[in-house]
Amino acid sequence: MDRRNRGRDRDQDKEFSEKLIQLNRVAKVVKGGRRFSFSALVVVGDKKGRVGFGFGKANDVSEAIRKAVEKGKKSLVVVPIKNGTLPHKITGKYKSSSILMKPAAPGAGVIAGGAVRAILELGGLSDVLSKSLGSQNAINVVKATFNGLENVMDAKKIASDRGKSLKELWG
Repeated sequence: MDRRNRGRDRDQDKEFSEKLIQLNRVAKVVKGGRRFSFSALVVVGDKKGRVGFGFGKANDVSEAIRKAVEKGKKSLVVVPIKNGTLPHKITGKYKSSSILMKPAAPGAGVIAGGAVRAILELGGLSDVLSKSLGSQNAINVVKATFNGLENVMDAKKIASDRGKSLKELWG
């Protein structure tokens, strides 16, 4: 690797914002005592409709966060945005966590709890109502939210499937 190119690939991805959702210290009991390591749950997004999450583990906090950010950039999901909100009501489920997300009127803001709020804001949504039901485990809540966002129906695809134009569908 060339010396002049070392930091470039890191600076190249400044289009993404990242938010740490959870940092956890985990202990492994060995013969000599406890070995501590860290796990990090991070959400990455460009605030223009692309968002992803990553989970990284390492012996150092900064290394765990870096790994999580890299995994988050690999798992990006495209969220269709209509006037700053969702096109329709969504329910996402993962294990015993379920997230209900609804479109909101302009100016309502993002009404959501911790992890869901971070995901929706980094995804570029500005007006959404949400409610977290079931388990409050941060990892399961994040996965349930992404399950819902992956299942959002895209207007262009629905219009083409029905044999109509986008103008006819939206009105």
